Amino acid sequence: MENFAAPVNVDRAPNQWSGRIDGDTAEHLRWHQQVAALDENTAPGAVALLGFASDAGVKRNAGRPGAAEGPAALRAALGSMAIHVPRGIVDAGDVVVHGDELESGQHRLAEAVTALHRRGTLPIVLGGGHETAYGSFMGLHAAVDGARIGILNLDAHFDLRSAPRRSSGTPFLDIAQHLQGTGEAFNYAIVGISRPNNTGILFDKAEQLSVRYLLDEESQSLSEVSGFVADFLAEIDVLYLTIDLDVLPASVAPGVSAPAGYGVPYEVIHGICRQVAASGKLGLVDVVELNPHFDVDARTARSAARLIHTLASVG
Repeated sequence: MENFAAPVNVDRAPNQWSGRIDGDTAEHLRWHQQVAALDENTAPGAVALLGFASDAGVKRNAGRPGAAEGPAALRAALGSMAIHVPRGIVDAGDVVVHGDELESGQHRLAEAVTALHRRGTLPIVLGGGHETAYGSFMGLHAAVDGARIGILNLDAHFDLRSAPRRSSGTPFLDIAQHLQGTGEAFNYAIVGISRPNNTGILFDKAEQLSVRYLLDEESQSLSEVSGFVADFLAEIDVLYLTIDLDVLPASVAPGVSAPAGYGVPYEVIHGICRQVAASGKLGLVDVVELNPHFDVDARTARSAARLIHTLASVG
């Protein structure tokens, strides 16, 4: 346990949380009253929020920028949610990517995730575009050396693009290539793939890498999906859950880099979150692609906050 108090280095300290106050006793508490700063007194088992303020990967992938403001919007949506489970919640602040300096930002994110995991917390990374995933995974990989990590991606896209530089479209190919270099298995499963929004070469790449996936058309009820998730969980030791909010229908999640024309129903995505949180294997979460610039009535932020609330409250 020599790494228990390893420092968590970030670029931006957390801001003061705010929200509605009905009282100060346990039955009145909301997230903004419960969130504490990360310090030496943070107990194992706490949820640790970590922002990754990055637009670089989305810009490189020719998407619409704005995801760098996602962490602040997610915190704002979480602030007034009620506390029903007495679990510690800490805010570790933000890793910030300036301009096009994505690779160094991913490295700093990985180091922060490793430190948080070694402290015994559950890191929940608030993105940022899906380039967040490479840093998130590398941090967990360093923290659980030798464990079988499974990546469950709730997403309309494979994000297995081949490109000269990392982007929001490449993270899982980047991870696969890293694991190939170390001789480790690439355990990757996806719920929500949109056939019209992924080219044939991406389906071919998924087959080459033995990626398991369900199409959005196959993911319209929880009964269709829960067995797929259970089978995947049975084969791994630690789960990395990554939620790209563009998996949700555009009516639920308009504020994303690439809104879905079809999507997976919210109740299915929420049910998956409950399932994995109760599994005992959840080691890391990230929530990505929130773009507040296009978020009508903060629908996307509120929907994402409810998923985070569930992940923090179950298990």
